[in-house]
Amino acid sequence: MKTLGSTSNLEQARVLIVDDVPENLTVLGEVLQGAGCIVQVANSGPAALRLATQAPTPELILLDVMMPGMDGYEVLRRLRAEPRSHDIPVMFLTALDDPRDEEHGLSLGAVDYLAKPIQPAVVLARVRSQIDARRLREWLRDQNAALEAEVARRMAENDAIQQVTIRALAHLAETRDPETGNHILRTQAYMQLLARALRHHPRFAATLNEHTIELLTRSAPLHDIGKVGIPDHILLKPGRLTADEWEPMKTHAALGAAAIEQAERDIDRPVEFLSLAKQIARSHHERWDGSGYPDGLAGESIPIAARLMAVADVFDALISPRVYKRAMSFDEARRMINDGRGSHFDPAVVDVFEDEFERFVDIANRHRDKPPAVAPRVH
Repeated sequence: MKTLGSTSNLEQARVLIVDDVPENLTVLGEVLQGAGCIVQVANSGPAALRLATQAPTPELILLDVMMPGMDGYEVLRRLRAEPRSHDIPVMFLTALDDPRDEEHGLSLGAVDYLAKPIQPAVVLARVRSQIDARRLREWLRDQNAALEAEVARRMAENDAIQQVTIRALAHLAETRDPETGNHILRTQAYMQLLARALRHHPRFAATLNEHTIELLTRSAPLHDIGKVGIPDHILLKPGRLTADEWEPMKTHAALGAAAIEQAERDIDRPVEFLSLAKQIARSHHERWDGSGYPDGLAGESIPIAARLMAVADVFDALISPRVYKRAMSFDEARRMINDGRGSHFDPAVVDVFEDEFERFVDIANRHRDKPPAVAPRVH
């Protein structure tokens, strides 16, 4: 990589001179070598094209316009068409004095013109200008590449930190509800599967783009974060809850949303995945017919993210063993989900669940739990 300071002189600048007249090659070569340049010469267009694409490539090409066989204009066209020589600056050498010739060359991509007979001082000034400009462009390109790499590294690091933080919070909830095991992995995968299958559905296409699906998948593990606020004697009870115990248990949805909302206020700026996580945490126990909690939302008023989680969460609860119930078979759980179509669940989500049922089974098997030791709540 050229340093920015190396643009102050022509030492070691690699220049290719192309001219069919040997005397011109000699004169120009002596001028440039005297200034410290590494000079290559070619006496024809084909020879110039070979040298221009061989490593190390020249930093500048001085190209005669009037040459037999392949003139300078054609050489320039071919240089620009070849990726290895596309960016090499080309200065035309010409005895032509018609401005239209100069305009034509510039339109093809030449950076400058040198008139014959040459004037050494002018040649060196023009060459130095182009070498300086090229080295500066290379320096800026390298700096930009380094900056882009650093930005990408930091973004990847921030992304990893965010995902680890989400998992840590989700596992924190699990420590209070230890039988959930791989529940967050399964429900996260179910959510992604449902969202991808629904992204072209007329009712969901405007919302479920790739970016939103990524955010949904990322935020899904926080759906039960509110369980950290439920008293142990309810959360860890080894049996079914009474009606009186269910009331505080149901507050975990609002507690989780409130915790996430507080996090949003603390950072004092909106974060997309937190907004979706809040919707999921608060509303994944709402029912399509309005009989759910905590807000009694119905139909389309239930956030899409929560509607997806409702199916994912209930399916996983049905197929998971508890001390007070056996695990349902996949087919039994399938019937239960279908029975809830239009009452508990959004019909369109259930339809996709049915279409993708075999993949649900694959996910459940891939993230199967070990035998439980303590019972969580059925929700």
